Amino acid sequence: MFRKISRLFIIKTRWEAYLIIYALALGATSRGTAYIHEYPGWGGYALFLACTGAVFLAGAKILDCLRYEKMGREAEKAAIAE
Repeated sequence: MFRKISRLFIIKTRWEAYLIIYALALGATSRGTAYIHEYPGWGGYALFLACTGAVFLAGAKILDCLRYEKMGREAEKAAIAE
């Protein structure tokens, strides 16, 4: 039962990764907009850019990890087939 529940929290495909990155981007822009209102001027804009930049870094890491895991599974299959 716990294994089935835990599988819900594993990103398996690029499509799922894109959905998660989109959700992160929505949250980051919302938080960035709040920063702009709270800290008018350059400080707010810098914090907004930091929020959105973090999403770019996290998204790249998620997509790289998916590629790495896929290559690992393929190498494991090739080793078993030999």
